[in-house]
Formats: sequence, C-alpha cells, structure tokens
Amino acid sequence: MAKKVRLNKELGLFDVFSISTGAMFSSGFFLLPGLASQYTGPSVFVAYLIAGLLILPAMFSIAEISTALPRSGGAYFFLDRSLGPLMGTIGGLGTYLALVFKTAFAIVGIGAYAAFFWAVPVKTIAIAATFLFMGVNLLSAKNTSRLQNYFVVFLLIVLGTFIVDGLYRVFFTIGIDQPSANNHFQPFLTHGFEGMIATVGFVFVSYLGLTKIASVAEEIKNPERNIPLGMLLSLIATSVIYVLGVFIMVSIIEPAEFAKDLAPAATAVEQLFTWMPGNMGAYLMIGAAMAAFASTGNAGLMSSSRYPFAMGRDKLFPPGFSKVGKKGTPVTSILFTTGLIIFFILVLSEEGIAKLASTFNLIVLMLINFSVIVFRNSHIDSYDPGFKSPLYPGMQIAGIIISVVLIIYMGWMAILFSAFIVLVAVLWFNYYAKGKVEREGAIFHWFALLGKHQHADLENEFMTILKEKGLRQGDPFDSTIMNARIIRASENMDFNALVDHVSGLFSKEIHINKDSLVSEFHTISAIDPALVTPEVSVLYAKYAGIGEPSLHVVLSNKGILKPVGKGTILSEDNIKVFFFLVNPANESRLQLRMLSRLMNIVEREDFVKNMLEQTSDREIKEYLLHNERFITVRLIPEASQGEMIGKQLKEIKLPEDVLVALVERDARSFAPHGYTVLQQNDVLTIIGEPRSIKQLFDLYMSTK
Repeated sequence: MAKKVRLNKELGLFDVFSISTGAMFSSGFFLLPGLASQYTGPSVFVAYLIAGLLILPAMFSIAEISTALPRSGGAYFFLDRSLGPLMGTIGGLGTYLALVFKTAFAIVGIGAYAAFFWAVPVKTIAIAATFLFMGVNLLSAKNTSRLQNYFVVFLLIVLGTFIVDGLYRVFFTIGIDQPSANNHFQPFLTHGFEGMIATVGFVFVSYLGLTKIASVAEEIKNPERNIPLGMLLSLIATSVIYVLGVFIMVSIIEPAEFAKDLAPAATAVEQLFTWMPGNMGAYLMIGAAMAAFASTGNAGLMSSSRYPFAMGRDKLFPPGFSKVGKKGTPVTSILFTTGLIIFFILVLSEEGIAKLASTFNLIVLMLINFSVIVFRNSHIDSYDPGFKSPLYPGMQIAGIIISVVLIIYMGWMAILFSAFIVLVAVLWFNYYAKGKVEREGAIFHWFALLGKHQHADLENEFMTILKEKGLRQGDPFDSTIMNARIIRASENMDFNALVDHVSGLFSKEIHINKDSLVSEFHTISAIDPALVTPEVSVLYAKYAGIGEPSLHVVLSNKGILKPVGKGTILSEDNIKVFFFLVNPANESRLQLRMLSRLMNIVEREDFVKNMLEQTSDREIKEYLLHNERFITVRLIPEASQGEMIGKQLKEIKLPEDVLVALVERDARSFAPHGYTVLQQNDVLTIIGEPRSIKQLFDLYMSTK
C-alpha cells in the first residue's frame, strides 16, 4: 500500500491569524488608498468598510468547508471535491497563478522600500528576499509562521501607533470641524454611488488574503476552532486598521495630492510621529511597509506552494509535486513556486497583472460559495463541518451576486484574462489529467438522476479526513467506552449467532427492537472500506429513541469467521475483536466521529495482540482510552491518595473537569455514584481534560 502523504499539523490560532493578516497588508494599505480615492474621493475609507463586509460570505463559506475538509490546496480541493476534477483544475491552476503573481509583486515591494536604505537594484533585493522565504518554507510550516508572526506583530504595533497618533491629531489638533480639514471631505462622493461601487471593487482585492488560510488548513491544529476564529479576528483587525488608517490619510493629505500619491502612509506620517527624533517616524513606517510586503510575500509563497502539492497528490499535476521532505514540507512544490516567482519578478513590471489575477479570485470565490450549497445538498454524512456558515443559503447566494457585480466592474480585460486561464486549465485537464483521475464531485450526490455517476470513494475519503480530525468537544466517546460491555465469545460461536446475541443484549439494555438491529449490523455501507483493519470488525447501527451511544466489545482468542463480499467474490475474514456501536438515529455525524476515533485506536501497532492480553474489563477500557485524558489511581494508605479511603466520592475534591468513571474492586468493575464509599486497594479510572489529568498524574505518579 502506498504511503499516505500528509503534512505536519504545526499551526495554532495565532499562526492562522498572522498568516491571514499578513497576506492582506501590503498594497491595500501602503499603495491603493490614494489611487482608489480617484474613483470616489474622501469616501474611500467607507469603500474599505463595505469591502470588508462583502468578503464575509466568502469567509464563512471557506471556514465551513475548511473545518469539514482540512486539506492542502484550499480552493482547488474544495472545487475538486464539490464540482469535480475539471472545476478543481480550473480553480486550482487559476488561483495558483493569481497567488504567484501577487506574491511576486509583494516581494518587489520589499525591494522598492528597501531602496530607501540601500543603493541596491530593486529586483536584486526582491530575488534575495524570495530565496530567504524559500529557505524558511523548506524548514517547516512552523518556522514559516513564526517568521510571519514577527512580521505581523511589528506591523500591528506600528500601524496601531499610526492610528492612535493620527486620530489624536485629527480630533484634538487638526480638528475635522476646522475648514482646512473639513474641506478634505467635500464633496464626500465625488462620482456618486457608481463611483463608490467601482472603488469597492478596486479595494476588495485588499481582503482576498483572508481566504488564503484555506490552502494550509491541513497543517492547522484543531482546525474546527482555529480556522473560523483566526479568520474572523484577522478580518476585524484588518478592517479596523484599513478604515481608520485611510480615514487619517484622507484627513491629513490634501485631496489633489492624495489621489496621485503612491505612498500615502509615508506622506501622512510626515505630519505624525513628531514626538520621535529626526526622521525616525518615516523610517518606522518604511520598515512597516517592508514588513507588510514581506509578510504578504512569505504567506503567499507558503500558501501558493500547497496548490501544486495538493494537485500532485490527486494526479492532476505530475506526482513529483506531492513529495514531502524530511521536515514535513512539500519540497518540490516550494522549489517550483520559488522559481516561478523569480521568473515573474524578472519579466513582469505591470502592476495591472495583479488586478487581472484578482478577477480570477472573484470567480473562485463565487464557485466556493456555490460549493457550500452543493456539499449541504449532497447529504454526505461524513461532510461534517465544525463551523457552519450562518444564514445559509442566503449568505452564499449573496456571495455569488457580490462576485458577479465586482467582476463586471473590473472591466473586460480582466474578464478576458480569466477566460484565458480557464481555457489553459481545460486544455491541461483534457490532455494531461483526465485519464489519470476517476473521481467525481459531491454535485453528483446532490442530483439523484446522476446517481450512477456518484464517486463511491468520496464518502470514504471524507471519512478518512474525519479520522484525522478526531472527536469534537463534547462527543461522549470516553463515557461510551467506560460504559461499554466487554464480552468474551465462546469458541464455537459463529458470526450470525454473535450478531443475534449482541443484538439481544442491546435490546434488553436500551430497549430497542432486536430484529431491526440485527438487520442494521448486517448492512453494508459506503464508508465500510474506511473501517477495514485485519482481525478487527466495526459494526454499527442507528436507532431512534435512544439518547446516547452504546458500545459492546467482543473478544475471541480463536477468532470468528465473518462473511465478506467483494464484488462477485465471497470470502470470510477471521475476526478476533468486534465493536458493536449503536448511535441515536438523529446523530449520524456523531456516529461517524465515534467510528473514526475507534479506527484511530484499532490502527495502533499490535492492537489485537494487546487487546487479547488484557486480563480485566478495566484494563481493556483503559487501553482503548489510552491518551492524555485519563489516569488510573490505586488507593493505598501510605500514599497521598490514601486520604480518599473511607470517604464518599462526592466528598473528594478533584478538579471540576474530571470524572471518576470507573472503580475496580475485588476484580469487579462498576461505574460509581456520589455516595460510593471508596475502599483500600480500589482502582479509580479518572477521565477529563488533559491539563487536569496532568495535575493528578503529577500528584499520584510516584505511588501509583
């Protein structure tokens, strides 16, 4: 079996925030404000506010899909799995080229601002910076994000100071009610409503970096929390700085000068930071601009390099692009992207190319909003987002309309450029990739009349992603294991008799119909291929009327032959460990998360051997739970835990987020209650949050 190519999960919440924020600050703050004012005048800061609101549908849609399918490739992966590999190729190739264009121009910006300090050609500095970012990216995603964090922290400090100082000057020194300042805001809309919409489209590209976090979703720890929260915090911080910063520029710089100023932040700072010696304020702003362009370039190289990697993994690009180095980074893809960026730095000089590329991003955002509608209507149970877009489907429909309107205002040249990218992608797919891929998108699961074209392995792939994501906060896996019944099968029991016996036990314990349970345990599902492990079988059922999952574990030293159908071939597998899981009927996604956690456990090395070696029910359950969320404590008089002996459980002071789930006494295990009196040599199994479990471990480990 081919080794699965996976990237290391190293990025936390602040990494998400800094990558997203760093990808937005550059031309949006240091270049565009003056140019954008040509279309609408002093109301340009309002255009930034509106643009920040209009990016919300795309942000929510990307956050939803990213928490359901945290995979490298961002827009490519979303479109491929929702609309099929042709749309994935179009979206992936187009977004990749657009990202590379914008990254190249951002890095050129470093050279332009560095020229204030060193008499070195702009492109020489830009190429040197590109090699620096390449080296950092090759080391690890964490190193890349660490450098990104430094850039963003410095940038936020400088821009925060700029805004505080600027607002003070505007409201308490210059005063917007004074004629000189008030004239800057008259007329407020120089080209009416149409001019405002055109300006919104012009500055909308300043927020597109927000969406790039999706391309590194596979490398984010706890993606269901960190992706939506990091993106939202990034949008809030960026919007505040954009709106207030541009407002200050409008207030301080003469309108005629502002409209043609290519460095309005540097011009504005000449009237600010007067409390600093000499030209320190100007140098600080130049440094901030360099940090902004560097953070965009660094984040751009990191996120864009994940597109060829993901497409190579899916056979849409040559397989060499999917290679991961010893540091857990996509080496070939990073090197190729670096070369492409350097090529564009040397060859291209027209900044209009970046605008053309941004138009394609708007097309991709439109398709991503549509993808959420497709995934929701496909009814694939293993599509299990930890964050769901609010106001569905209105939010997505609004996002589609927003993209269409802004594309129109981008002009025909931009539309023709996007059409050219689509043509290239279609030709690439038909002449290179088409014969190498067999999958179809979730859209075929939506339209029942196309059911014969459904890609059966799509649910299996989504189930694999669920396994990697793990349980969600509040999922009752630990308590289900603790309450599980452990059964040791008799040597002469066959598979049908075992299913009948276990179904009968379930029927008595949780009052469900035995025959329907037998039928469900025998049913083959589309996700069954994801649950296959030698000598282990996981059988599952859903039943209405029960409140929580229930589990029975069956062990057989000799093994029980289980019939298996593979196409027209029938065979039997010798199974030594069975899991029978019954879940509430209205919690299908909870069932899949429980199954995925079980599969992570059974894939441990020597799982079957270790399970059969356990001598008691408690040991079996502790082996299944074995992680940082539980501890076992034996009550002996001479140890610190001896003070528990003779007390009722409710009298014991333990951290609030832990639970004594099991007590073993005289080789018998039972679930205790508050009035259970603890006795000498009782073995307590305590489950809870890792931090509290560690505290208990540190307290009791020396005497355990």
